[in-house]
Amino acid sequence: MKKAEIISVGTELLMGQVANTDAQYISAKLPEAGIGVFYHTVVGDNPGRVGEAVSRAFGRSDVIILTGGLGPTQDDLTKKAVADMFGLELKRDEETVRKIEEYFLKIGKKMVPANLSQADFPERSVILENSCGTAPGCAILFKNDVPKAVAPDKADKIIALLPGPPREMQTMFDNELMPMLKAMSKLVFKSRYYSIIGVPESEVEKRLIDKIDGCVNPTVATYVGKGYVSVRVSYSGEDAEEVKKTLRKYDTLMKKRFGDDLFSTRGESVQENFLRRMKERGLSFSCAESCTGGLVAELVTSVPGASSVIRAGIVTYSNLAKIELLGVPSETIGAFGAVSAETAAEMAKGAAMKCCTDVAVSVTGNAGPGVMEGKEQGLVYIAAWYKGELEVGEFRFGGGRENVRTRAAVTALDMARRLVLRKTPEKKPSI
Repeated sequence: MKKAEIISVGTELLMGQVANTDAQYISAKLPEAGIGVFYHTVVGDNPGRVGEAVSRAFGRSDVIILTGGLGPTQDDLTKKAVADMFGLELKRDEETVRKIEEYFLKIGKKMVPANLSQADFPERSVILENSCGTAPGCAILFKNDVPKAVAPDKADKIIALLPGPPREMQTMFDNELMPMLKAMSKLVFKSRYYSIIGVPESEVEKRLIDKIDGCVNPTVATYVGKGYVSVRVSYSGEDAEEVKKTLRKYDTLMKKRFGDDLFSTRGESVQENFLRRMKERGLSFSCAESCTGGLVAELVTSVPGASSVIRAGIVTYSNLAKIELLGVPSETIGAFGAVSAETAAEMAKGAAMKCCTDVAVSVTGNAGPGVMEGKEQGLVYIAAWYKGELEVGEFRFGGGRENVRTRAAVTALDMARRLVLRKTPEKKPSI
């Protein structure tokens, strides 16, 4: 497998002013070309340090992708730093000059002379078109560590220079660079992602330790999402069908080891999976929230197409709101308190009745800090309603206020998912 290194150029990245989404995007895409990301480097707008980073990367990586520093200002120095590193001259491309001039005419703005520096490229490089801006990128192909004008499938190494703005970078990477990288690599590299809820990451790893320890191909890794655990299984080979077949075997293994706690074999979040299952059954949804303050509704509506499922989200933070908006009997709150299984049940029922939905969830608890109604921080009651069937659960979440809210919201959707699946099982499970 070819090794890749991503070098992100920009002092603003080092200072935390801008999030490094370019590196994240490229890292997620490169496996599709059978290329593994081994290193990330962030360097400021300094030609010496950029040169050092490229020199180090060239000694240990086959694919080196730099982002940023291709603009017309003084701190846009990536091309010159790379050219100097390999003793290459910068040469102006007249076709790129013409395109830059046409771009400014089209948008009705005056072009300053500095913009023409974007048409300068290291000699023997391949120009990568920028369909979203004025700064083209370029790629330098190497054979036996020497920059040469060879076809990508004949190259040993490649250095690619891409613009920093995410929209420009992503379009150029997908349309211009990715075909070159796929030609360089003979490997097919794919991953499958499994989503598990209700099982701590340490327990997930324990159940899969025989597939994790000492395994090189495929590899299995776990990591924590927002309220759930993801498992990534990656495999590489030269035969695409064989790679796909090998990965598919893990579907059966994961279902056997995690049962209903495995809610997706597609790498979905809890809300994505929940919404898909609701759509498949043509069900409507509403939610009533107290301590989560609208987070359940926010999670659901963050998924495109949520409007076909969710009808309303009601935040009833005060006892009066629970009584007036959801019809929770004042006697219930008086006898058991707002943070109770009884109040959670009435809230879910009230949401379903008021909003006329098939499915409803409610959340009430103490997200903290401190004690409320004699209830400790992290104590949460969640109720799920499905066409008259009601379930209530008591949970104790740790980790501070925001963690309590997040885990409560995710757990509420998971409770509804499990209830719906039990009452309307799929003829052919599609997780």
